[in-house]
Amino acid sequence: MQKVISIGKQNFVSLRENDCFYIDKTDLICKWWESKDEITLITRPRRFGKTLNMSMLNCFFSNQFTGREDLFKGLAVWKKEKYRKMQGTYPVIFLSFAAIKGSNYEDARDGIIMAINEAYSEHRYLLESNELTDGERKCFEELDYYAKNPGIKKQVANDTICNAVKNLANCLSRYYKKKVIILLDEYDTPMQEAYLYGYWKEFTAFIRSLFNATFKTNPYLERAMMTGITRVSKESVFSDLNNLNVVTTTSTEYETCFGFSEEEVFQVLEERGMNNQKKLVKSWYDGFVFGNTHDIYNPWSITNFLDKKQVRPYWADTSSNSMIDELIRKASTDIKEKMEELLQGKEIVVNFDEQIVFEQLDQDENAI
Repeated sequence: MQKVISIGKQNFVSLRENDCFYIDKTDLICKWWESKDEITLITRPRRFGKTLNMSMLNCFFSNQFTGREDLFKGLAVWKKEKYRKMQGTYPVIFLSFAAIKGSNYEDARDGIIMAINEAYSEHRYLLESNELTDGERKCFEELDYYAKNPGIKKQVANDTICNAVKNLANCLSRYYKKKVIILLDEYDTPMQEAYLYGYWKEFTAFIRSLFNATFKTNPYLERAMMTGITRVSKESVFSDLNNLNVVTTTSTEYETCFGFSEEEVFQVLEERGMNNQKKLVKSWYDGFVFGNTHDIYNPWSITNFLDKKQVRPYWADTSSNSMIDELIRKASTDIKEKMEELLQGKEIVVNFDEQIVFEQLDQDENAI
């Protein structure tokens, strides 16, 4: 019996418990752990499985999923005894900045407080322990009160927010006698909004302090992974973060861990009796190159095609492209002519800098 195609399901537990269609990406677990990198930042385009992979990492490492071997049986990671023993053995802090899209600094700051409070809420059992100090208990309650009472806001100090993840890691580390894994999904979403709405400088100072406390000066950190769409300049928000391994679309690391390879796509087409669709699917959805690997397909497009069995530009309307729109609108005649060439099916060749420096985008002719 063919597995059901679930569109947009980004929760690994739900996907596996409901026995939905899934292309095995658990090799990411092994590659990441074997790398021994302390902090890893992976950038990929939208709809390439970043959130699902982060959910998978959380389910694998988090001791909140101890004994959930059912989620991984039959997958690549479970074939290795070393990793079977590792499943569910670490305290994990899982954060997502995906919903932080404030049009001003205050709203963005509020969004980050909400995201951090969600992580705190997952570990409220710590309040029953004698391990916590009065100050740590106060932080739990302060964040929770702020999140639940949006109309009656007693301001939370920046210092409290910026050190909140580090302090939670401290509590978890003492409670479990083990260092903590931190996962941060869509780290750059609020930064793009800060650039678009003109509060970049104010926001940068805040986010830099948060990242430095969470990732740089955090003695309770075992490993961390961040995902996003853009590589924000190290000097902008990762000042002094010299233990960061940045993996972009041109890097050879993890090149098959996000997106579907042509082999994976063709195999599923064969399994579903759609062998005669290979050429059509390739002409519509092939085209991405990660590292040295060509013929990478967008998972959102493929899963929608498998579900609806019609070729459409599924990926095109999945998100806002405000930053690109802004850059094209303000671009020179030369850039606009190049865009016209692309629309006519021609090719252009350009040099590009992978690091986004938001405050320089308006002055850099090649920013787009």
